[in-house]
Amino acid sequence: TNKGTIMQNIGSTLAILGILAIFLDFFNRVPKVLAWIYNWGDGVAWGIKIALVVVGGALWLIGRNQEAAHPALAEEDDE
Repeated sequence: TNKGTIMQNIGSTLAILGILAIFLDFFNRVPKVLAWIYNWGDGVAWGIKIALVVVGGALWLIGRNQEAAHPALAEEDDE
């Protein structure tokens, strides 16, 4: 695998986790992985959830751009 694909995987995981946490918050549920963020209050928890989505999206875009800039590397890794 190349760095772009790894960054895309990590980024999409973070973004999905953040979106899931935001969605579940409306039903008073919390993913167990993120239960600790509520120790500092709702404002900080919202900030962390939004940051997960933003950072995850940024990593995904950076990984996609790396793959587009170096398509030969992606093809070599597939073999």
